[in-house]
Amino acid sequence: MSQAIALSCGEPAGIGPELAVKAWAALRDAVPFFWIGDPRHLPEGTPAVLLDDPSQAATVSADALPVLAHDFAAPTTPGQPDPQNAAGVISAIQHGVALVQQGRASALCTAPIHKKALIDGARFAYPGHTEFLAALAGVERVVMMLASPDLRVVPTTIHIALSDVPRVLTPGLLRETIEITARGLRDKFGIAQPRIAVTGLNPHAGEGGAMGREEIDWIADLIIDMQRQGFALTGPHPADTLFHAAARTRYDVAVCMYHDQALIPIKTLDFDGGVNVTLGLPFIRTSPDHGTAFDIAGQGIARPDSLIAALKMAQDMASGRSEGPAPRAPRGISNKKEAEPGL
Repeated sequence: MSQAIALSCGEPAGIGPELAVKAWAALRDAVPFFWIGDPRHLPEGTPAVLLDDPSQAATVSADALPVLAHDFAAPTTPGQPDPQNAAGVISAIQHGVALVQQGRASALCTAPIHKKALIDGARFAYPGHTEFLAALAGVERVVMMLASPDLRVVPTTIHIALSDVPRVLTPGLLRETIEITARGLRDKFGIAQPRIAVTGLNPHAGEGGAMGREEIDWIADLIIDMQRQGFALTGPHPADTLFHAAARTRYDVAVCMYHDQALIPIKTLDFDGGVNVTLGLPFIRTSPDHGTAFDIAGQGIARPDSLIAALKMAQDMASGRSEGPAPRAPRGISNKKEAEPGL
């Protein structure tokens, strides 16, 4: 029997615990996973079974949420993060990474964290989940990809000011981003020759230098050089014409130059069902593309769409058949009122 997916609990005062229960209720043994966290933090009345070993998850998931128990320092109140629980959140992530590295879990799916609580309670030294996972895996550089049934996008620069993008965006960074993206689509998604569309940095991809020179000075040359190396690249494309329905049929992923250039189109197409995938890790990691949503935590209205899609994608990637997330869950209340995602 194949191994189940490890789901780390994330911030227990957010919507993570209730979404884990909703995802289990929707998936049960169709996508076996086990939740790593403190059972006290699950919604009251949750049908759960405590595991002695992750290998037991697949055999019990039809009837109850499999839980790999971690003792946290304190109980939790929805919407009120407690720094006392920071060490427990970090430990759950570390345990999930260890299990997937040992082959005792098929993939790692991570619920959103709250970075301030981790900093306040445990002096967390990383900008977010992604950087922490890279450090645990001993990997210097990883790539964040957002994926939905309609679109995959990769931002080359991520959480920096727009004014800093032209300085941080270098030929070396863009080349490395494209290489990691291509390798990830080959190795994790089974796409033998990924078709990668590369955006320009400037409006209309610079329009021949009238609106910026990066495309002329180096982006076009880098694309030509990588094409000669065998990469299936096109571009630089004007970003404003790259994401309509007909254009999306011509590539497998769009590599963009900065955060909003990538995330606005995917969140417009699929605001609640997008999945965050980390490429470049030596194991599979997915995550829902939303934050802790403290404003609706504990009310029972949070939508499990993105977590369900993240778990399904993890399963598909582990089995080597992934071409994107499965269809979305039914509509309901959005989880994205809180701006900062738990990346």
